[in-house]
Amino acid sequence: MTDDLGRRATRHAVVIGGSLAGLLAARVLAEHAERVTVVERDRFPEGPEARPGVPQGRHLHVLVAGGQQALDELLPGFTDELEELGSPKVGIPQDMIQWQNGRWFRRSPATAHFFTGPRPQLEWLVRRRVLSDPRIELVEGTETVGLTGDSSRVRGVRLRERGAGAGGETRTLAADLVVDASGRSTKAADWLAGIGAEAPHEETLDTGLAYATRVYGTPSGGPDSDALGQYIVPNPAQVYGGVVLPLGDGRHLVTLSGLRGDEPPAEEGAFEEYAKRLPHPVISDWLARAEPESPVYGFRKTANVRRRYDRPGRRPAGFLATGDALCAFNPIYGQGMAVAALSAVALRRALADPRRTPTTRVVQRALLDASKQAWDISAGADKKMPGATGDAASPGPLDRAVGWYLGRVQQRAAGDPAVGAAFRSVFSLTAPLTSLFAPSVARAVLFGPPVESPDGPPLRRDA
Repeated sequence: MTDDLGRRATRHAVVIGGSLAGLLAARVLAEHAERVTVVERDRFPEGPEARPGVPQGRHLHVLVAGGQQALDELLPGFTDELEELGSPKVGIPQDMIQWQNGRWFRRSPATAHFFTGPRPQLEWLVRRRVLSDPRIELVEGTETVGLTGDSSRVRGVRLRERGAGAGGETRTLAADLVVDASGRSTKAADWLAGIGAEAPHEETLDTGLAYATRVYGTPSGGPDSDALGQYIVPNPAQVYGGVVLPLGDGRHLVTLSGLRGDEPPAEEGAFEEYAKRLPHPVISDWLARAEPESPVYGFRKTANVRRRYDRPGRRPAGFLATGDALCAFNPIYGQGMAVAALSAVALRRALADPRRTPTTRVVQRALLDASKQAWDISAGADKKMPGATGDAASPGPLDRAVGWYLGRVQQRAAGDPAVGAAFRSVFSLTAPLTSLFAPSVARAVLFGPPVESPDGPPLRRDA
């Protein structure tokens, strides 16, 4: 069999992991394979409830515009359904009180929107839509413990019932294509070594950022404001972050963040006290008027990790990686769900491209390219944070030049609607980074002074 992942060659595809990335990959593969099997360690809940296999499931998730467009392409009408389920749609900058680099953002008309409903709700909606396809089978409560085949081609996976232990009985599931969507803790390096292949080099960048999250009801009293959320953005000179966003039904998620050695606490009362470290009391004052509705949940695994399957090495045909198993980002930038959807779109286009044979190398390259802009944003910002470690942490000459320019972009994004719109489109993954260098933006960034922005938290939208 040739290394061709198109319709004629792929009779059975196996996707490891029922994550968003895995489910969306299965949706695309069902257009090319006779059948697709999704293998998941968890047993999925019946409804939109949190599950252990999503360690960040109780924390803040946003679906930015690039992810919305991709999901609507893969699952037509998806964002309409999400809105009907009550997921709040927040317009930026008009719906947010935002502080960044010492400046408050003008609340001018929105040029981008994101959804802020609970992660389990969005995942449940994707799962329901994808698994309704009769070509897609779900195998739950099952661990992938290895691959079958050799260093030239993968021919299936070895499975074991979850909880059976290392000595538990295993079974083999044959496949023409295996897709690793098992997340940032993937065991692919071990699986590949087990068939005589080489693992990819891992690029890492870790700021030591940690965050903690708690659910609150809508506060009573306080200043009159029409804002839906608040955001204090950390930077190298001010490393504490805080964000308040609506979940729907009168509830809000509040997330506080800090760097290693000064992480936000998970103890009752200490969480609210930690908020006083932010450079302005706007979030602390909000917390003082709100009633907590959940425990505090902490999270520490926030390193950026990229696995370079595109580089030379002894790797088999018929094995792909996607989602966090390929490229995992610091979650504070809110890119993960969007990149999962954009990667599935890239998979679809690569498999259907009439100009070239969809070999493993070609398709894997397309998947990596789909995550590149999000990596450049996340890793580019994290390189500047104090104490950043990893082999991707050292900025080069180009990084310093681009960083200087982007610093000027951020200074002007707070008050200049045109620069702000370009800035938001890039961070929403709907426009390339190069759009920040368009002539109209570059003139304002290089030659124009920063436009006046509010002196304090803008409680009301711009008239």
